[in-house]
Amino acid sequence: MCPLSYYQNMRNCKDKRAHRYQMIQYALKHGIKPAARIFNTSPPVVRKWLKRFKEHGYEGLLDLSRKPHYSPRATAQSIKDHIVGLKKNKYRNLGAKQVKCLEQLPQAEKTIRKIWKEAGVARGKRRKKYITKRNLREVKKQFPFFHQACEDTKDLTDIPEYWPQMKRSRLPAVQYTLREVSCGALFLGFSDELSLINATLFAEYINQYLIASKALPDSGAYRQTDNGVEYCGSWNAKEPSAYTRAIESLPGQIHGTIFPGAHRMQADVETIHGLMETEFYEIETFCDRAEFMSKASTYQLFFNLERPNTYKENKSPWQLIQEKKPDLDKRLLMIPPVDLDAMLVKYADSLTQGGNNVLTDPLIVFYFINLFSIKPTIIPLMIPPTTPLTVPVIKLKYTGCLSSVVIIFLIIFPLPQRPYRPDDKLI
Repeated sequence: MCPLSYYQNMRNCKDKRAHRYQMIQYALKHGIKPAARIFNTSPPVVRKWLKRFKEHGYEGLLDLSRKPHYSPRATAQSIKDHIVGLKKNKYRNLGAKQVKCLEQLPQAEKTIRKIWKEAGVARGKRRKKYITKRNLREVKKQFPFFHQACEDTKDLTDIPEYWPQMKRSRLPAVQYTLREVSCGALFLGFSDELSLINATLFAEYINQYLIASKALPDSGAYRQTDNGVEYCGSWNAKEPSAYTRAIESLPGQIHGTIFPGAHRMQADVETIHGLMETEFYEIETFCDRAEFMSKASTYQLFFNLERPNTYKENKSPWQLIQEKKPDLDKRLLMIPPVDLDAMLVKYADSLTQGGNNVLTDPLIVFYFINLFSIKPTIIPLMIPPTTPLTVPVIKLKYTGCLSSVVIIFLIIFPLPQRPYRPDDKLI
């Protein structure tokens, strides 16, 4: 005889059917009352399970559900079908809380999950990051050449192998990087500082080669940057920056920025920064700035023409470009990296170089005033009487030039303020 009661055995038993099956087999062989005595239960219990075993077999030995046959507050079948349809057709990757909020459903979140579970449409798993990247790679693969390009800067002062050489040989401290998205073509610029003028010069430098090679697609081009001051100017600027105007000076090309803090949107160009740090800055040595620019040019040529990209079918940028645009001039990928500091010096020198009839240095104005004893002609401005400003215009007759009249400069200086009159209006 079992020392434990039938109820205690059922609570501790992992497989109730097996225990009841043994009881039924003993009852069939020795009778109902002996089976009840051995298994420490009552004869009606043995009769109940024996009857179920004869009607439904081994599966009949399971406990029946205590769920009521009718529930007046149960969700209608039409509403269940609607909730299931939302999950299947519209919100595949959203949870019950989000669907309830978006669709303003009166059902509780637990009820929505239960309906989905009964219909076999439980919430799907979130896509892994590598799957998302793979899907985005397929989308970018369909872009025309130079349909989208990413541009960013890299601070080179945080590379331990490069920093001593930079200090010793006056090497660049900032890298300006442009990468085309669909094929991965790379263009580089270097400078000693991070500034809007350097970014603008780099944009103008790339623009002239894009125009010469006719690389921009007819559908337009999108140049993407972050929200740094080197691209957008001041944070409270009311007008487009000089960089934006330089980019949009080419027909069909527009400048756009990423969302604040969304640095993953710059993944294409950030990948280059990581590759160059390990493949270039950490293993190369430089004795001067000229050697640095030469080695940077060599690396850019290697990257654009020879280096296979494992994320782009193990092909180099030039191989991918040949598939998209076979008539593209190969020299576009061979343009050397630009030293933006030297370019800025040349640009500044070009602004101070005048022609035969142009005087570009303001100090020459005072030289000619003293040399020819010229008295300036004062032309008053149409401004309120409270602003004591006028503009003198100096006219010269210089017979040694091709032109007979040269306007030298406009000089602004204060004059005595006119006394206040009663009929004047305050501004």
